[in-house]
Amino acid sequence: MSTQTQEHTGVTPEHILQVGLGFWASRTLLSAVELGLFTELAMKPATAEELRTRLALHPRSARDFFDALVALGFLERTDGIYVNTAATALFLDRAKPSYVGGIMEMASLRLFKAWNGLTEGLRTGAPQNEIKHGEPSPFAALYADPARLQSFLSAMTGISHGANMAIAAKFPWQKYKTFVDVGTAQGDLAAQVALKHSHVRGMGFDLPVVKPIFEGYAEKTGVANRVTFVSGDFFADPLPAADVVMMGHILHDWDLAEKRMLIRKAFEALPAGGAFIVYESIIDDDRRQNAFGLLMSLNMLIETPGGFDYTGADCIGWMREVGFKEAYVEHLVGPDSMVVGLK
Repeated sequence: MSTQTQEHTGVTPEHILQVGLGFWASRTLLSAVELGLFTELAMKPATAEELRTRLALHPRSARDFFDALVALGFLERTDGIYVNTAATALFLDRAKPSYVGGIMEMASLRLFKAWNGLTEGLRTGAPQNEIKHGEPSPFAALYADPARLQSFLSAMTGISHGANMAIAAKFPWQKYKTFVDVGTAQGDLAAQVALKHSHVRGMGFDLPVVKPIFEGYAEKTGVANRVTFVSGDFFADPLPAADVVMMGHILHDWDLAEKRMLIRKAFEALPAGGAFIVYESIIDDDRRQNAFGLLMSLNMLIETPGGFDYTGADCIGWMREVGFKEAYVEHLVGPDSMVVGLK
């Protein structure tokens, strides 16, 4: 046996091929969400022909499409009848409040195409979304359309709900009485904290257009008597004063100077002994484990002029620069962790 053969014993290209062609599986799932396939099956399980007809698909590859979703673990098939899995029934049925497909739909219609520009973005450092073609920021368009904004913020709640519940459970809320959730969106983080800690009162801080969406969610979750909305722009306005300031999936949107400015604003809004909670897909300090966080940072390259994700050590350093006396990182769920700064 040659030296070269010995060196390659047990080594296969499987992982290379799986990741390199991973867009096959991704595009299949995204198309299923875009077509409303999981919502159709939530209404009534179906044979391949029934489902093909209901979705108005060409007969050539419909069966391959459905069975690929079975093989990928997104559908089940028994005696020729297709049904959703427990996960797709809960999270990809548009009729359920737990639906997270809004993000998948955005990925299907926008991000999938934009990510094709990653190589160019790595060379130029410039966004590869609509901004590249001289169009307005997609988020400006989103906030200008109340119906689309409602759908987007609801999807964000679905994605963040587990981490929000973990913050409500893990942070020592017994030490504090008030909070403000900056960039609150639909307000699920504020709601989860209020639900678990009856002594705490809070505010959601966001652009005025978000107010009816936030207030509707607060009413629905039963916390409207202890959680209120404050309109404002976190770049133009000071943050409301509170014992705890929270920012979830906010800092990574902005460049370093803007990150430091927002952290300083949080520091100024806090009393002595107050706490600042930052949470998102915090990258591990060795930058080896949290692949989702690192890929999210690449997504910030695609979507923003200067945004990037960061390690816990990075965030602790920025907090100490503005005067926080202590800071620590605590894992929440999945790829998400929180960085807590104490004033």
